[in-house]
Amino acid sequence: MTDAALQLHPDRLLPADPTTRGIARRLYASVRDLPILSPHGHVPPEWIAEDVPFGDPTSLLISPDHYVTRLLHAHGVPLEHLGVGGEPADPRAAWRALCTHWNAFRGTPSRFWLESELADIFGVTVRPSAATADPIYDQVAETLRRPDFRPRALLDRFGIEVLATTDAPADDLAHHAAIRDDATIRTRVLPTFRPDRYLEPGRADWPELVDALAAAADTDTSGYKGFIAALEDRRRHFIAHGAVSADHSHTDVDTTPLDQSDAERIFAAARAGTATPDEATALRRHLLLEMARMSVEDGLVMTLHPGVYRNHHAPTHARFGADVGADIPVAVEFTRGLQPLLSRYGTATGFHLVLFTLDETVFSREVAPLAGFYPSVYAGAPWWFLDAPEAIRRYRAAVTETAGFGRTSGFIDDTRAFCSIPARHDMSRRLDCGYLAELVATHRLDEDEAFATAHDLVAVNPKVAFKL
Repeated sequence: MTDAALQLHPDRLLPADPTTRGIARRLYASVRDLPILSPHGHVPPEWIAEDVPFGDPTSLLISPDHYVTRLLHAHGVPLEHLGVGGEPADPRAAWRALCTHWNAFRGTPSRFWLESELADIFGVTVRPSAATADPIYDQVAETLRRPDFRPRALLDRFGIEVLATTDAPADDLAHHAAIRDDATIRTRVLPTFRPDRYLEPGRADWPELVDALAAAADTDTSGYKGFIAALEDRRRHFIAHGAVSADHSHTDVDTTPLDQSDAERIFAAARAGTATPDEATALRRHLLLEMARMSVEDGLVMTLHPGVYRNHHAPTHARFGADVGADIPVAVEFTRGLQPLLSRYGTATGFHLVLFTLDETVFSREVAPLAGFYPSVYAGAPWWFLDAPEAIRRYRAAVTETAGFGRTSGFIDDTRAFCSIPARHDMSRRLDCGYLAELVATHRLDEDEAFATAHDLVAVNPKVAFKL
């Protein structure tokens, strides 16, 4: 029996109707090769700064991709066999596990991305399976030894114009400084200010984090005012290294303010480890409002990613740490929670607030109406659990009727899996061109306007929303 071929159909994800597909083909051809703007992601900056060759197929394509590892885990593959959380693993055995469970990915966006990576980047021509696992592994491993497959060369090959990383407030950003000072790197690699842990006074390690912030900012954080000053200092440090946005992910986006005296009292209690859970939550919500105030003052775009139950499986978190695929979406509310923030800053000059969600029920009910009124608000693209083709189509239909196209963020790949970046952006371009083609085919949009809109969604909207 011959191995099944791995073939990428040129019309994948485009509409099935012949007339609409023809329009979509023309639209897609006009944006297919435009540069990639990636204003939110998780590629380690040291990969670019040090340009170290990738070690093996597993550490590049499996271990950092929690989409892949979580589904393999669901099918019985232990996470420790996949190199998750820094655990040592046999790379070839992990690769065999992926290929043996290839059918588990049928119909998933991960299947689309992995197929695109294997075929377009590494020239693989056979479908992964138990029988083909070793030959594919050897082909990818051999390719990774070539100098044109080091990180910087792939940045150029992928056509990535902007690549944002995600960084902690106490990070010295030395890798970003090295990238900035290297004239051979053509991609703009930007840090992103991500203060989540520092805004969660209920964390057991929060006093230690506040101490680390004090050391990084050279500011006394024993009191609330010093803590706020230290956060402001670190934001300035990030801006000096090219940052354009501050990213926030908490369980909710409630922004109820506290009186100054209450904020100082709860901060002191949290510093001493005596704050109640309700007090810690109240301070976190107040601090999120403070982050908005800082964004108005310093110009960093504020992005919100609420509605995640982090580290749902406690034993997995204890062994492997965070960000290994055990985060689960929960329902979220925006309208009431953001009212204090938007009452203060929703019409402030220069303030940009990008709203993302894992709860697609709020796209048409809350996110789009907010983006359709407030000049500061942008409807963030579907991400994470919503970045399957059907969810992206639902997003575009749900948001466009209220907020149009211009109040959306452009695509966000949100990935640690470096080689999946072009595949993810290609998926978005195909789906948006399919949606626009439907509008043209049903005489709701002229084709010249569809061409202009397709270009804007790729090349203009991200630059506007993220001030690029």
